[in-house]
Amino acid sequence: MREYDARAIRNVAVVGHGASGKTTLVDSLAFISGSSRRRGSVKEGTALTDATPEEIERGYSINVGCAIAEWMDTKLNLLDAPGYADFAGDAIAGLAAADGALVAVSATSGVEVGTERMFHEAIERRDPVLFVVTMMDKEHASFDKAYAAIRETLTPNVIPVEIPLGEGAGFRGAINLFSKRACLYGAKGSSDIDIPAEERERFERYHKEMLETIASTDDSLLERYLDGGEITRDEEVAAMKEGMKKGQLFPLFCCAAERDFGTETVLTRLVELMPSAYEMEELHGFHGAEGEREVEIHPEDGAPFVAQVFKTLSEPHVGDISFFRILSGTVENGSEVFNASRGAAEKLGHLSVAQGRERMEVQRLHAGDVGCVAKLRNTHTGDTLSTREHPVRLPSMRLPEPLVTFAIHAASRTDDEKLQAGLHRLHDEDPTLELSYNPETHETLVSGLGERHLDVALAKLRRKAGVAATLGAPKIAYRETIRARAEGQGRHKKQTGGRGQFGDCWVRIAPAQRGDGVVFEDRITGGVIPSKFIPAVEKGINEAATRGVLAGYPMVDFRVELFDGSYHSVDSNEMSFKMAGILAFKEVAKKCRPVLLEPLDELEIETPDDYLGDVLGDLSSRRGQVLGTEPAGAKRTRVRATVPESEIHLYATQLQSLTHGRAKFTRRFKQYEEVPGEVAQRVIAQHAEEKEATA
Repeated sequence: MREYDARAIRNVAVVGHGASGKTTLVDSLAFISGSSRRRGSVKEGTALTDATPEEIERGYSINVGCAIAEWMDTKLNLLDAPGYADFAGDAIAGLAAADGALVAVSATSGVEVGTERMFHEAIERRDPVLFVVTMMDKEHASFDKAYAAIRETLTPNVIPVEIPLGEGAGFRGAINLFSKRACLYGAKGSSDIDIPAEERERFERYHKEMLETIASTDDSLLERYLDGGEITRDEEVAAMKEGMKKGQLFPLFCCAAERDFGTETVLTRLVELMPSAYEMEELHGFHGAEGEREVEIHPEDGAPFVAQVFKTLSEPHVGDISFFRILSGTVENGSEVFNASRGAAEKLGHLSVAQGRERMEVQRLHAGDVGCVAKLRNTHTGDTLSTREHPVRLPSMRLPEPLVTFAIHAASRTDDEKLQAGLHRLHDEDPTLELSYNPETHETLVSGLGERHLDVALAKLRRKAGVAATLGAPKIAYRETIRARAEGQGRHKKQTGGRGQFGDCWVRIAPAQRGDGVVFEDRITGGVIPSKFIPAVEKGINEAATRGVLAGYPMVDFRVELFDGSYHSVDSNEMSFKMAGILAFKEVAKKCRPVLLEPLDELEIETPDDYLGDVLGDLSSRRGQVLGTEPAGAKRTRVRATVPESEIHLYATQLQSLTHGRAKFTRRFKQYEEVPGEVAQRVIAQHAEEKEATA
């Protein structure tokens, strides 16, 4: 493969909803360009960028896939992004490595939630965007409906650059509004013809719309257009490209990639309209790991080398493969680079570019290009590679927060260590898969973007780590507290024939302020308990409090006064008074009207107004308390509510179902509150059953 500099490189993320034809389109673009020698199929499991067993088995993209199309002396790095929300982390990583987005919209399904999400993500990044209506040859395909949906849902500034000849089984070609010619597609290639007479009126309408939209972005063009002057094709292309860079224009194309119809035009327009890596604005990073000063990064070969790892894949027998985008400078095979994020040197052995699952070794890569390398020792997704002489660290990619959490257990206890190692490898590969350990419930927790995300993680664990694991609802970290005060005695006496054990203490227990924990006060006078034994009493009370008196949960927010007791000059010791403290707590706490506390989370939900009633009703069914609502943009409302943690498991799935995937939410721990009586009785009864079963 020849070398390309930044001026001849286009980095394009192909995004859209799942099943909108992205992977098939990328496959066709690479094949038509001649850069890929085989034509793959998603249905047959041979698609170019769906390379892992999990993707082949399920028939949809899970990882961002890399492909190359060489066209018009230009290298197109095509980043095939997953379309389902469960794998949005990889889609965002693809956008982060690209300079623009090609948004696929199905001619049969129109604009779906994944399309909306990725379009707005690209706009937020200020990336130029092209639209392509895919699957024009399928039954019920409608270019006009897809176009109208884009205008209504995404942006009114979308403008067709070509319009189809026929739809569904009758899709046979397209009219190009730039060239004012028609192209007929066939099994043996395409042919250029005059616009059919019956399509002339339709062409004139769309062409006028395109010219007016393009002219409105440039004062000199607008003046000439209004004066009846001609705007040349080159001027149209240049003005549209400039409008795309400013976020003012969004050109629209159409194709049927499964039959390679229209993909050659898409290739040409990507080269003509997408900005090169060289044309993109400079980035800003930080000098060194500490980031003591800001530095500008320019996509030029002569600048110091800087690259960012946007994806890590782990393959058996190969190890970790790091995919990176070069932001400035060049790098050669075998070069030593510096990971400023972690302060570690790395050697780029077997420097390669990826064509789907195949990797082709190269001698050198230039600014703006995308490459990959295996077996970096201490580099992970999001890290910055630079040089020791000019260490640079870029801000980490902004990835979505996990939405669902499960407890995970190895199917066999002997696999616990393998499970932990496997989970950490998966996290390195996919940072949106988060791991934690809850010391209160003694569970390993795994969090992800959805149930499908975690299902794929289990499949990867089986394949890569040889570990079978199961998921379950996490245990809730309930707590206990008291609502009344009481006092009583804890007396430990044991005689075994020799030296015995004796400890005797009297305590008062009373409620404390929420959040105070356990407050111990020494009120002993007259030496009835020697001072050296008082810490043992406190230790015993604290230990007993961790097991509570209702359902085995820690008791919190109470005050203990040690006010009386007695001791034996021979038989008393620290252990005896610790046991006395335990007995005193058990005796007195039961008389203090103990109650159960549950953790509450605060949810912030943003939903379309059409689904607001359903969202509020669902919150009510979960014992939620709405704190307030406020407008959140056009026809959207933001809801704040507190909901018991026990009622939130799989809330993300239910919210997706209620709102057809168009709502989003965040959650954070709020506070502990008393559990309603009926719910508390169920929790206490369940604890009793579990205790009896393990007795």
